[in-house]
Amino acid sequence: MLVPTGELVAAARTRGAGVGAFNVITVEHAEAIVSGAEEAGLAVILQISENAVRFHHNRLGPIAAAARSIAELATVPVATHLDHVTDDELLDQASANGFGSVMYDASARKFADNVAATAAATRRCHATGLWVESELGEVGGKDGAHAPGVRTDPDDAARYVEATGVDALAVAVGSSHAMTTRTARLDHDLIRRLRDAVPVPLVLHGSSGVSDDELVAAIGAGMVKINIGTALNKAFTGAVRATLDARATLVDPRPYLSAARSDMATAVAHLLRVLA
Repeated sequence: MLVPTGELVAAARTRGAGVGAFNVITVEHAEAIVSGAEEAGLAVILQISENAVRFHHNRLGPIAAAARSIAELATVPVATHLDHVTDDELLDQASANGFGSVMYDASARKFADNVAATAAATRRCHATGLWVESELGEVGGKDGAHAPGVRTDPDDAARYVEATGVDALAVAVGSSHAMTTRTARLDHDLIRRLRDAVPVPLVLHGSSGVSDDELVAAIGAGMVKINIGTALNKAFTGAVRATLDARATLVDPRPYLSAARSDMATAVAHLLRVLA
């Protein structure tokens, strides 16, 4: 069933739990994520990033419609989220395409510019009923410059949330995007200080590089929405490679896509149980 993102995040926060937000690139991703959520009997967030939209020839509509349809047919609560949006034109398409929330990303800008751009984006999104996440303290790993010692300051976070009116805040506490090993070490004391400094839920980006134990500790310290992408792609591509290695003459994509979807669903079910 399709539900608002804010409801899922608020419910998890009340329980002292986390809610998993998994990146969708293809229809098989959305199917696998929802299958994994149904296996675990837990709610989930399907999120489509601006980079994924670029992959689909800069057309949001088709992949958004597929994700929304899969969410509506699910037997567990599923929300849809448009992630890491930097383009205002794309931002304006979110509500019309059925998203319950967006993450507006001005984190690469200086503090004052980030505040101004995010506040304007939040006003526009709230006018159409969208729940808004943003980021303060760049979480690197792609084009970012995340390095040891680069963290979100709690005082800055408090000023930022008050000035922008956002509904959730992604913070830099030691994780990094696109990690293929689960070796990141988070600053749990900083997470607690950030939780106490801001009235909105905290979001952890780059969670594929964080171990199960670290995720549990991060949620205990105050993290709520947990973003995961690379771990699913690792499961997906591993299954494709294994299938093609075993069947060198295979040309039909369905066997390897089925295996990829199954392995991804297993990964999602495991992670959702960890976060709960």
